Amino acid sequence: MANVFKVKTKSDLPSNANTNIYTVPASTTSIVLGMILSNKSTATIKATVYLETDTIDSETNETVALMNEVAIPQNSSLEVFQGQKLVLQTTDIIKAKCDSNTSLDFALSILEMT
Repeated sequence: MANVFKVKTKSDLPSNANTNIYTVPASTTSIVLGMILSNKSTATIKATVYLETDTIDSETNETVALMNEVAIPQNSSLEVFQGQKLVLQTTDIIKAKCDSNTSLDFALSILEMT
């Protein structure tokens, strides 16, 4: 089994549109080690992050909000999962959106295991 550390980034997320940040590849389990959201604007913005998941191995999973309309102050960053982990299965997708156009940058640190 190969273990590979990766970072996935997206800059300037559009307002109120879910943007795919990361999709777990086939035959892979991923662990989210950290997530940073950065507000580049001069006003507070609200960010939402979703985990979109399918039914795998007879498990019934649903899309859930990992954070919902969390306020991020102007010119600051929010670190999520500090000291915690989130396990993702094949085809799971991390998506994000914010309420202000091109104000949010996103970085996701993961460990992929194939």
